[in-house]
This record gives sequence, C-alpha cells and structure tokens, in this order.
Amino acid sequence: MAAAYFENAATERATFELFVRRLPEHRSYLITAGLEQALDYLSSLSLTADQIDYVREHPSFQNVSREFFEYLAQFRFTGDVWAMPEGTAAFAMEPILRVTAPIIEAQIIETFLLSTINFQTMIASKAARIVLAAQGRSVIEFGTRRAHGTEAGLFAARAAYIGGCIGTSNVEAGHLFGIPTFGTLAHSFIMSFDREDDAFRAFLKAFPKTATVLVDTYDTIEAVKRLAHEFGPAISAVRLDSGDLLELSKQVRVILDEAGMTETKIFASSDLNENRIADLISRGAQIDSFGVGTELATSFDSPALSGVYKLAAIEREGQVTGRIKLSRDKASFPGSKQVWRFTDQAGEYVGDLVTLSDEDPPQLHYSGSRGSRQALLVPVMKEGCVVDDLRDQTLDKLPMSAKEASFARLNKAKTHAAEEISRLPDELLAVNSTASYPVSFSEGITAARAKLEEQITRSR
Repeated sequence: MAAAYFENAATERATFELFVRRLPEHRSYLITAGLEQALDYLSSLSLTADQIDYVREHPSFQNVSREFFEYLAQFRFTGDVWAMPEGTAAFAMEPILRVTAPIIEAQIIETFLLSTINFQTMIASKAARIVLAAQGRSVIEFGTRRAHGTEAGLFAARAAYIGGCIGTSNVEAGHLFGIPTFGTLAHSFIMSFDREDDAFRAFLKAFPKTATVLVDTYDTIEAVKRLAHEFGPAISAVRLDSGDLLELSKQVRVILDEAGMTETKIFASSDLNENRIADLISRGAQIDSFGVGTELATSFDSPALSGVYKLAAIEREGQVTGRIKLSRDKASFPGSKQVWRFTDQAGEYVGDLVTLSDEDPPQLHYSGSRGSRQALLVPVMKEGCVVDDLRDQTLDKLPMSAKEASFARLNKAKTHAAEEISRLPDELLAVNSTASYPVSFSEGITAARAKLEEQITRSR
C-alpha cells in the first residue's frame, strides 16, 4: 500500500483510529495498555538498508520506482497521536488511539500499533479481573513459561502490573520496567536432594528471611509440620501448588498458627484464574496471595481482542472529509473523534459519549450525571515527537533518566487503572458480569455517517 500511495503521489494527511469492535465474552470493560511501547516505536521508526533491499528484491515490487526506495531510506514518523492514557477504562467502539499523519506513515504503522495495544490491553484487562476476584489479596504474575514467546512474557508482566498485580516472577521484566519481582522454587530443586528436608535447609540457607518454601512435592501436610518444627517463624511463606487448595490451606493455617507462625503467609498457585480464586475465597480458603500464570499471560479464556485500525478522515487541499466502512458487522463511523466520560455526584462513571473532535459535547448527557465530564483522548505525540507526560515533576528535583521516567509512567498507569476501576459501576466488576456500560455517539457523528452513507449509495 505504501508503494501504491507513493507511485500515485498520495501525500495527503489521514486520520486513523484504533478501537475494539466488541468486548470479549465475560468482559464488561477494558484497561488500556501498551501505549509506551507504541510511542517508543513511532519515535524511533526507520528502515535499514538491508530491510529496504529485501523489499526492493521482492517480485511484487519489480515495477515500483527507484524513488520509492529512496523515500524509504529517509522514512520517519512525523504525525500526531492522541490516545487514552495507559490504565484508562475503555469500551467497545471507542477510539483508544488516534493517528493523524501523511497517509503512507499512518498506514505503515498499523500492524505494530494493533499488536502492541491489543495484546497489552487484553492482558491488563484480564489482570484487573483476577485482582478484583482476589478481594484485596495480592496477585503475582507467573506466566512467562506459558506465554507465546519470551517477548510476550515480558510485556504480559508489564500489562499485568498495570492491571493490578503487585509484581512478576520475570526478573528481566523487573530489570526493564521496574516491576517488583518475586520468586520461589520449583519441584526440581526439592527433587534434586535425597531428602526433602535437606532441600528446605539448602534453600533457607540462601534465603533465610525471604524464602517462599514449596511444600507439596511429596506430602504437603507432613512437609509443613516438619518446617514448623525445625524453622518456626523464620519461614516467610509456604507455597501450595497442587491438590485441594481449599482444604490444604485451612489445614496448613492451623499447623502454622499452632506453631506460633501467625505471620507466615500461604501462597497458592496451580492453574488459577479469576473464577477459581473467587470460588476459593467464597468458601473460606486461608490463602494470602496468588501466583497466576497461564491463565493470565495468555488471557486463556479470551486470548484475542477484536481491535482494529480504521481510516476515519482524509485531508485534501485543506478540506477534511470523513471516511466510513459499510461492511456488515464491521461498519465504522467517520471523522476524527473524541471520547467524553460523564460522572454522577459520587464520582462514579455513568456513561461515555463519542463526538467529533471539534464538536462541543453537552454538559449533561446521561441521567444522574452532575455535569462533570472529561475528554479521554489526550495528545501524546506532536509532529513525531513524544509529548512529555511527566511535567508534574517539581523544579527542585533533578531530571529523571529515561529509565526512571519509564518506571514513573508505568506506576502512574497502575495507579490510574486502580482509580478507574474504583469509579466503574459495581455491576461491571463481577467476575461473570453481563452488564454493559452505556456508550453513545453524538448527533454530529450520526448525521455525518448518514450523509456519507447516502453519498456512497448514490455513487454505486
């Protein structure tokens, strides 16, 4: 497409919008994530000589001019980007991100933006569900070994942290993103010793104050009894990874408490998800924290978002015209858009309104709203340069390093997500919620769409 645009001198600016057509099953909201990586990509995007030569030598490009490949050698992203900040609650058909740029630039970036935003938003949303199910108990992301590749594992850890997990078992994610890391031991460590107690002693020798001891390799109850007898309150936590977690947690809690180990925590793993965690808690499981792996890092029950990136407007000779898609079940709305969120008197979100970006929304749109509203799409990139979102640094502080700024933005996104979830209606937060949040489109958008649809129908 880039070559075809170039060969036909298509240099006009275009607006594309990234949105999710429909929420996955059992999801009543999304938590956005992945924007930081999207902006990193856009701000550094270029093509190497080797990459350009590969395209040049492809049989499909035999009739493409030399000038196109010269253009690729100088290619950079120079456009503007508006987006919902990471951690924002989002819903179907709302633009999460909006790009306005020369059409070739806006088109080339489509796949990366979709891959990055779709994946991390999917995982952050799954994490939020799991954390809510845990009802205040901590959740640690444990999923890299089951993720779809090591890079997916890294960004799953990042997104899960935004969604509410307190940390990850992925040490590289901690190194790259500043996420707190937590570790335990595998059954192989226990099995490498002739006696289970020798394995316990060896591990506690290395980690006397922080060890989470795995106790289910052979006989869970007997292992806990021996640990309590020999080490007592020195044990920071024990981990259950198999069997009946409900009954085992209750029995283990009794053993620990009777040994004076009231501060020793019980950590549970083993194919957990939000439904199983909610069930364990409702039945009185004595579990203090959860490690969630496969189900979280792959969003196992709903492993893909229907995120799309669609052309919304074209600017030619100073005139901007909307563009729409009319395909059945895949129709879109025209024009550059903004999303407005309305709240009630208690600060709870009551509904969203999608408008044209230059359209003034009504002060009161939803019943029960108090007139408070906020625009969700904010400028994050101008003419190819990232907009500084850490302007709230105090003047007496030294400038942050790039890594420190990245860590600060991630924690800001995590805090923002928690605030967003706290303001959503309760009916959206249940594990098996079927409730829907009201999202409507302004009269300006619906009128523009009707007009364009009529024009398209007449021209066919």
